[in-house]
Amino acid sequence: MHYQLMLRKLYKRILFNFNMAQRTGGSRRKTRSKLKKNVRQRGKLSLSRYFQIFNNEDKVYLVADPTVQGGMFFPRFYGLSGTVIGKKGACYEVQIKDGNKAKKLIIHPVHLKKC
Repeated sequence: MHYQLMLRKLYKRILFNFNMAQRTGGSRRKTRSKLKKNVRQRGKLSLSRYFQIFNNEDKVYLVADPTVQGGMFFPRFYGLSGTVIGKKGACYEVQIKDGNKAKKLIIHPVHLKKC
């Protein structure tokens, strides 16, 4: 009786207490081509792009600048176009469509380009 109870507990522990597989890589995984500048554009960042101003309802492209990591969007959204819907501090709120779902991203102006 006691032996069967121990076996039952052991089977439960083996079957239900397994660890899930961990995700490989981080948020910048497989982004070598997206987050790389052209040879002639390397070096200092453009201050005019850093301090550019957008109005509400402006159409913008999402183009990440790898020299500034702060305020960067997730690399999946690279190259998409969106609409500026507001401002939060130094960054802008941009609404994009990811499939059929509207998503709101907070992005620094250095990563945005006017359409």
